[in-house]
Amino acid sequence: MASKTPRPKLLWNAENIKDAAESVGISALNEEALKALSQDVEYRIGQVIIEGLRLMRAARRTTMTVNDVALALRVLDVEPLFGYDSTRPLRYGEASLGPGQPLFYIEDEEVDFEKLINAPLPKVPRDMHFTGNNPTTAESRSQDLLPKGPGANPALHALAGSDNVSVKPSVKHIVSKELILYFDKIQAAILDDNPDDEVVRLRQAALGSVRDDPGLHQLIPYFINFIMDRVTHHLDDTFTLRQMMELTNALIENKTLFLDPYASSLSAPALTCLMARKLGGDDGVDALKEQYNLRQLAASLVGRIARKYSASNTLLRPKLTRTCLKYLLDPTKPPAVLYGAIQGLLEAGGPEAIRVLVLRNLKAFDAGILQPLKDRPESAMDYEMLVQGLVQAVASLASRPDGVETNGVNGSVQAAASDVAELAEFVGPTVAERVVSSGQRALARTILEARFMD
Repeated sequence: MASKTPRPKLLWNAENIKDAAESVGISALNEEALKALSQDVEYRIGQVIIEGLRLMRAARRTTMTVNDVALALRVLDVEPLFGYDSTRPLRYGEASLGPGQPLFYIEDEEVDFEKLINAPLPKVPRDMHFTGNNPTTAESRSQDLLPKGPGANPALHALAGSDNVSVKPSVKHIVSKELILYFDKIQAAILDDNPDDEVVRLRQAALGSVRDDPGLHQLIPYFINFIMDRVTHHLDDTFTLRQMMELTNALIENKTLFLDPYASSLSAPALTCLMARKLGGDDGVDALKEQYNLRQLAASLVGRIARKYSASNTLLRPKLTRTCLKYLLDPTKPPAVLYGAIQGLLEAGGPEAIRVLVLRNLKAFDAGILQPLKDRPESAMDYEMLVQGLVQAVASLASRPDGVETNGVNGSVQAAASDVAELAEFVGPTVAERVVSSGQRALARTILEARFMD
């Protein structure tokens, strides 16, 4: 004789289900329906209890509170309960309505009337105040079109013309007072342009602290916003721009900071200092030298960012290289911008970018940019710096894989006459003359070999 399968014992009283059904107008429920509903209620309550226990343990407590249950309901996407939040544990009493029908209720707290009267008065609340919020006409119209009400569908925001819906984060970014004070002190020290030796040492100490301090994770977005703001609004101040590049370099050199998600944000100010038409507000030879030195520093930062964060951001290095190439091939840009573009290409793309992207354009660049610039005496420094930048970029092709550079000592001292003519035909007379005068015949051959690359 086959044994009957034991029926699962329900912990939840089916009569409670029946009472709840009758309260909403459902008077006829069969036993199977009551059983199914009871099992589902037990399962849902178990879910809430398990989630509440997890939250309780995360808070390192041994007593589950009403807040744990409310948060558990939010996590499970269940409508939260209202009116049961309390700072003290609730005490439940039990009454019997008959055999097997217990009724639980919350016991009221007994208050001593005499103690209540003699207790000190609470603090006076703050005065009420109002603030105005006047949205623009477009914002008002957009708000009128948005779905409203508790049953509104957030997906309808797109239909209302509000694609960029701002979402308030559920977790606030809290920075300690000590870090805020540290950030203010670093800003003040870095931006102090006093030439006094003590102030200079303080600036160096501030940069050294950013470079070596391991506890600056919370300040990363603040430092990046600070750098971007200063670079954007102080292009006429080379001191501020240089300090921002030095601060960027200090952040990159800090080995304890995880800056991979901020690589694009870090490269934007460096690109600005590299490609801006005019840096600083002064004219003259000294100001021009300072401007070119700043572009060299910015180019080195672009290269470091491209190499260091290319593994986590595969599109970063090609994007930086394309940006520099776009500026280099624009004949309307001033010589300083073209110098920044060639330096950025060399740092971000490396010798391979020079071989593939630059060499084939050098002859047209020589005829369209270098020769007209050479004929203007007032642009002598711009011409010389631009030619030096191009020669430096082309010379990077002489580096062998083992790191040994070919020069006039271990190579041929003088290039052949045929090589000179071919070089001038390929890269233009200006760069060809500099390469030949350097005595690097192996470099000349490497340049000529690039003619046959697909």
